[in-house]
Amino acid sequence: MIKSPPQKYSPINVEKKILKFWDENSIFQMSIDQRKGCKPYVFLEGPPTANGMPHPGHILTRVMKDLVLRYETMNGHYILRKAGWDTHGLPVEIEVEKQLGLEDKQGVEEYGIKKFNEECKKCVFKYEHAWVEMTKRIGFWLDMENPYVTLTNDYIESVWWSLKQAWAKKLLYKGYKVVPYCPRCGTALSAHEISQGYKNVKEPSIFVKFKLKNKDEYFLAWTTTPWTLISNVALAVHPDQLYVKIRYNDQILILAEERAPVLLKGQNYDLLDGFKGKELEKIEYEPLFDFVKVKKKAWYVVLADFVTMEDGTGIVHIAPAFGEDDYNVGMKYDLPVVQLVKLDGTFPPEVPLWKGQFVKDADPKIIEHLKKRKLIEGVHEYTHDYPFCWRCESPLIYYAMESWFIAMTNVQESLVRNNNNINWYPEHLQQGRFGDFIRDVKDWSLSRKRYWGTPLPIWTCTDENCKNQICIGSIKDLRELSENFPKDYDLHKPLVDELIIKCPKCKSKMKREEEVIDCWYDSGSAFFAQWHYPFENKQEFKQNFPVDFISEALDQTRGWFYSLLAISTFLFDERAYKNVLTLGLVLDENNQKMSKSKRNYVDPDIILDNEGADALRWYLISASAPWMSKRFYEQAVKETLGKFILTFWNSYNFFATYAALDNFNPKKDILPIQRRQFLDKWIISRFNKISSEFKRYMKTFEVHKAARVVEGFIIEDFSNWYLRRSRKRLWAEEKTQDKLAGYSTMYEVLLGLSKLVAPFIPFITEEIYQNLKTDDI
Repeated sequence: MIKSPPQKYSPINVEKKILKFWDENSIFQMSIDQRKGCKPYVFLEGPPTANGMPHPGHILTRVMKDLVLRYETMNGHYILRKAGWDTHGLPVEIEVEKQLGLEDKQGVEEYGIKKFNEECKKCVFKYEHAWVEMTKRIGFWLDMENPYVTLTNDYIESVWWSLKQAWAKKLLYKGYKVVPYCPRCGTALSAHEISQGYKNVKEPSIFVKFKLKNKDEYFLAWTTTPWTLISNVALAVHPDQLYVKIRYNDQILILAEERAPVLLKGQNYDLLDGFKGKELEKIEYEPLFDFVKVKKKAWYVVLADFVTMEDGTGIVHIAPAFGEDDYNVGMKYDLPVVQLVKLDGTFPPEVPLWKGQFVKDADPKIIEHLKKRKLIEGVHEYTHDYPFCWRCESPLIYYAMESWFIAMTNVQESLVRNNNNINWYPEHLQQGRFGDFIRDVKDWSLSRKRYWGTPLPIWTCTDENCKNQICIGSIKDLRELSENFPKDYDLHKPLVDELIIKCPKCKSKMKREEEVIDCWYDSGSAFFAQWHYPFENKQEFKQNFPVDFISEALDQTRGWFYSLLAISTFLFDERAYKNVLTLGLVLDENNQKMSKSKRNYVDPDIILDNEGADALRWYLISASAPWMSKRFYEQAVKETLGKFILTFWNSYNFFATYAALDNFNPKKDILPIQRRQFLDKWIISRFNKISSEFKRYMKTFEVHKAARVVEGFIIEDFSNWYLRRSRKRLWAEEKTQDKLAGYSTMYEVLLGLSKLVAPFIPFITEEIYQNLKTDDI
């Protein structure tokens, strides 16, 4: 029988009651077990790191995932919902360094790598309880008791297997390249990592004069990185562009013809000569600095197609140690690589003027020094995007160094083809932000000179005459090759570096390459490593690959979304996922990025305590398209509670209160539709119509439109129109046919609504459903 509900809706009370019901009756597990044998819908959870508290962005991703998975479950799909934890990498190391008061890598090594990694292992689960509680509280059904964890031996072994596949395909190689490098963290970063950390900055750009050898004439070049001038060895011009020699301010300057009128607009200068860029090749000039002697020829003009006329002077200063284009042209002309910056980003003793200073901090002093030498023609403030470390927020520098790479350029065509077979939401990302990135894909800078991560499984023979290298792809192989493999083991540093391995060729001792791998490779391996594939669960993996659905925020476009596709492409030449729902950023009330330092950060617990999970969920889902940014503030959720949630509750309350008084029994008292009023038939027709619209929107992940269709129906059609015009029908003392017709219609609509929007607002709909259902429903 229908019971009379509480007159006042209390989100906290309803949620506690429903959570208890779900827990005591194992409802989540039941929803999976009941659908065994049904068509699977494969979901892959993007693993967060639990060394920090969950924030509003995590709430959004969890709400959206749960919405989709509940909807697909209710449509008869069998869905496993395995949680995951991303446990390696710089985020963890930086947190532990702060806890231990360590300032750099030297401090870590003095503290001890083993002890440091033990602290990292503890740190990654510091806030696990808070994550679990948040996940439960917002109603996200996720198996958090059996998660995949990237630090386990099984997971690492699967990752090693994949790296051995790359090795066998000659995709894994060691190279000397210019890579984005974080001096603070002491490690290189990959192209998809730096895409996450750009900031708009204002910096000085300078026009520098380089004196031609034995002539009182100057090449005029432009740079936004004055610190790299210390290592200048050449100047580049475009071979096919026109260049001019002009007299300006009693000096003779050479620059691009196209740039002269732009830079000297409104100023007088005399044109003395003109020539193609190729005619300037090999002309020598005097070095700006002579801190070191070079063994190769330097300080002359080279030709390069990358020189543009869009800004600057059409002449680019070349420092092969600090730029990819510079390094490549340096290789072509056999230029020396003058590396006058230490790994910590400071100048070495060889640069006495700025010894020990961080390069970016030295820029103003370098500019002042060149001004005194009358080699600066102009200084302008320049606004541009500059890469910062995505974790410690230090400015990055481009640095020539040895690193291990995966040759993604070799599989670029396969990447593009596999991406074309993925359904992107929104669609424009496929050929836009993501497509652009993979069409210009770079080799993946895989290795990190750090401590807490999956060790690179490559060993090199120490015999200078041998230098044989092996890549180990399983624990079995490692055990067989090691003379001292322990019974209890942890596949992290320092254990892997303490194993005694003899070279299969010459029997000399082998030494592991010291690096760990990019933690994005760890998380990008989740689609197979969570199964411990190929060592176990081969059938399970095949049945769950590629996955049907993933969803994360927009910043993962060149992060996790890329690493998944990259790894699945070179391993299996297949897409890793079929559908990807990309979510917008979560901003504050004024559309500003949330930050505790700005004091515009909203604690989700406050909203959950006051307005409840359903109101929060409905607001996040209905406010805008999933891929659009969302403002996150309490007043908006409070308005959602008052406008929609309470309207829905009060509509249900009105019916249930009267139905309980009249002992309305759905098993016996439901009237057939033919015996009801036109008003009843109209509201049922409207419900059927919006149900069809709702399902159409859900197919394309336009969940905001689906929500708005339902919201409009409940507020306008059902509450404002139907219920207001049906009140008097329920006031009759006896169970008249008209009264039963009203009860029958209200019951069917409310029961239908409780099912329809259950994926959106699971708590209030469960409460309504449990009261309205009959034993045979």
